[in-house]
Amino acid sequence: MKKYRVGILGATGAVGREMLKILEEYDFPLEELRLLASKRSVGKTMIFKGKEYNIEEATKTSFEGLDFVLGAASNEIAKAFSEDIVKSGAVFIDNSSAFRMKDSVPLVVPEINGEDVFSNQGIIANPNCSTIIALMAVKAIHKLSPIESMVVSTYQATSGAGAQGPVELKNQMESILKNEAIVPKVFQHQIVENVIPHIGSFLDNGYTTEEMKMQNEGRKILHHPSLKVSCTCVRVPVVRSHSISIDLVTKDYLDINMVKEAISKEKGCRLYDTPQDNIYPMPIVTSNQDLVYVGRIRRCLIQDNGISLWCSGDQVRKGAATNAVQIMMKLIGLEF
Repeated sequence: MKKYRVGILGATGAVGREMLKILEEYDFPLEELRLLASKRSVGKTMIFKGKEYNIEEATKTSFEGLDFVLGAASNEIAKAFSEDIVKSGAVFIDNSSAFRMKDSVPLVVPEINGEDVFSNQGIIANPNCSTIIALMAVKAIHKLSPIESMVVSTYQATSGAGAQGPVELKNQMESILKNEAIVPKVFQHQIVENVIPHIGSFLDNGYTTEEMKMQNEGRKILHHPSLKVSCTCVRVPVVRSHSISIDLVTKDYLDINMVKEAISKEKGCRLYDTPQDNIYPMPIVTSNQDLVYVGRIRRCLIQDNGISLWCSGDQVRKGAATNAVQIMMKLIGLEF
């Protein structure tokens, strides 16, 4: 089997570390692994398959000889190095939002629009974590009948804000127990014993940048420019796994049992829907794995062709790191 030379840009961050973990779990055929980060991380090491790797400073020449670069850094870092990566001949699979809406850059969830990877010009974008989880949950329905609109509410874990998100949650939990004052640093407000309906920056239309990603990215991934989405994104005091409520309307009337059967057969999904036995998707059952769990599937009481459902998935894995590794595997023809 051919082996590949892979670099991780932003290797020391939460997503970069998860990418390394998934490369090992998937036993990706590596000839060389290059772990790249900022200058302040030089001197640190990371373990991969029992071997210690040194962290290297990311520079303009860091990508020479690589086949792929997995991006796990900020928009600014991705933009700063994108030309150097492409010039080196590597394919840049970027987890930031820097290139997602560029016409020349495929935006890919492999189980949905995997063939788009082959039209890349050196850069492939990884979608937003909530977009990935939501579209994985509804893709089987969209195959049965085109989805015309969705009303979505996301319940996003603190780790979606980076490594310091869960730390702040834990610290605030301890402060509550000790009756100490809470001073938010990562989030706009206290997150323990609270939910915050504010992720991203507010736009003129009253929605946030995070909320508009569900419609804008969804249209591009599904090749469905008329898709309408109204989204509210909420931060919740959960460590890991985003949960999402979706009310959707399809072009045709669909039988609920047919919908459940289709979801049960869909790659990357798990039908988890026996509510009478208290079985439904929750972060506690979906963390640290790659499937999107789908449940609470029922007829919407407002729209004749409407369907309501609830889903949950690990946003650090399938919502970020795993999806990027799977894009790379799709490019080289490996099953996942």
